Amino acid sequence: MMDSYVSQAFDVAQSQSSKAPNLNPAGKTNEQIRAAAEDFEAVFLTQMVEQMFSGVSTDGMFGGGQGEKIFRSMMAQEYGKVMASNGGVGIADEVAREMLKMQEARS
Repeated sequence: MMDSYVSQAFDVAQSQSSKAPNLNPAGKTNEQIRAAAEDFEAVFLTQMVEQMFSGVSTDGMFGGGQGEKIFRSMMAQEYGKVMASNGGVGIADEVAREMLKMQEARS
């Protein structure tokens, strides 16, 4: 299952422009691979944060409702992005390493 996620992240990195400096053998930059890996980790962390928030009750005079559900989802997404960009939990490092291996194998 993890391999399919890594493949998806690799495909995202390949879809980006390859006309940047610091190219790898298959034509993608280390920065593009790192960005795709961090995006993958951000999605994972967003899912984790959403699960944490699912148990929080928001009843009360100013809590709850459809608007709060929407904004809570957006807040979880931003938390995931911030955590991933500040080092995350190490998933991006592993994903980037695997993407580089896959790229080298294809070239």
